[in-house]
Amino acid sequence: MDETEPALYRFLFLSHYFCDFLIMNYSETLTYLFDKLPMFTRIGSAAYKADLGNTIQLCNALSHPERNFKSIHIAGTNGKGSCSHMLASIFQTAGYKTGLYTSPHLIDFKERIKIDGVEIDEKWLVEFVEKLKPLIKKIQPSFFEVTVSMAFDYFAEMKVDIAIIETGLGGLLDSTNVIIPELSLITNISYDHTNLLGNTLEEIAIQKAGIIKENIPVVIGETQLEVESVFRMTAETHQSTILFADKQYEVKESFQNSEYAQLNVKNKMMNDSIDLQLDLTGNYQQKNCLSVLTAIDVLRNKGWKISSQHIQDGLKEVKKNTGLKGRFDTLQQNPTVIVDVAHNEAGLNEVLRQVHQLQYNALHIVTGFVKDKEIEKALNIFPKKATYYFTQADIPRALPFVELREKAIANGLSGAGYPTVT
Repeated sequence: MDETEPALYRFLFLSHYFCDFLIMNYSETLTYLFDKLPMFTRIGSAAYKADLGNTIQLCNALSHPERNFKSIHIAGTNGKGSCSHMLASIFQTAGYKTGLYTSPHLIDFKERIKIDGVEIDEKWLVEFVEKLKPLIKKIQPSFFEVTVSMAFDYFAEMKVDIAIIETGLGGLLDSTNVIIPELSLITNISYDHTNLLGNTLEEIAIQKAGIIKENIPVVIGETQLEVESVFRMTAETHQSTILFADKQYEVKESFQNSEYAQLNVKNKMMNDSIDLQLDLTGNYQQKNCLSVLTAIDVLRNKGWKISSQHIQDGLKEVKKNTGLKGRFDTLQQNPTVIVDVAHNEAGLNEVLRQVHQLQYNALHIVTGFVKDKEIEKALNIFPKKATYYFTQADIPRALPFVELREKAIANGLSGAGYPTVT
């Protein structure tokens, strides 16, 4: 045997060992984050921390990464994820190194933290959590608090030009609310998480308005009579310029197919218009588009170099540039399969309104809920003439499919129950 062979074998063994170690470490890190920390999407309100104390301690320990990049802060009941991805796509198209923090993820944790559409590096993630473990053990933060600090540290270290930061829940006490952004954007207000944010639209709006900062402009996506005064008074208190997107822009014409929406959007202030092609085909995206256009106007006035061509190109390829999924996505044709992540009454109304406009021979709906949603209200708006597949996610917070089916039958819906989505 060649005398070099033992050394070669040792090298191959050690290489294999360390590769396994890194992969195992990443898997264990995710298990640690998911199972050891209170996680809202898994257990609900028990994971919600109604103060910023832990986030501030985490940021202190990391030498305040949130101060080392520019940002846009986005809140709202529905549409904040879509607006975040649209803005990120436009900034990427304009040549800016763009961070994007959103939640929750659909398939993979790394979806939450991206730079120019590329998910967070696994090795960096593992090392970050390992570094933070002693502090995590000491202060017992939530899953969301840790992931927010992770995103901030990643964006700071990678020296992004700007980061689009989506709130998790509410605004005032949300863990993301330690940044001082270039702009605050609040999409709309409807009923969701009422057990935590309040039982009236005004109470919910007060929480969302908590992201409005001193002398930082704010854009409100929709003018809603019940909450307009909340936003105006909060902006006045903080000496913040406030714009309502639907008073700045309107969609004059629209046409869409399964791949693109064609929009002609009028600027009410300038009395001119722009033609846009949007690769997000939900009708509700028209409102989100107006919010994004108004936000870009404000940011242009602050010196960000974004042209009309950047806007057009960015909106045309939101999904390609950012990886956005689950917003009235057509997965296949013949038969047509559409998926949407609507999760409250207002969101479901938007989706079902568009479904009713489609032509089909038979309608099949696969659905599941979590326990803390207003399930009867949601079931009440589902169409009676459809075949249902009642199921549940593999999380403790999921409403058991048997219970969901019973509630659905009581609301005049019919279908079978399934223990898993697959």
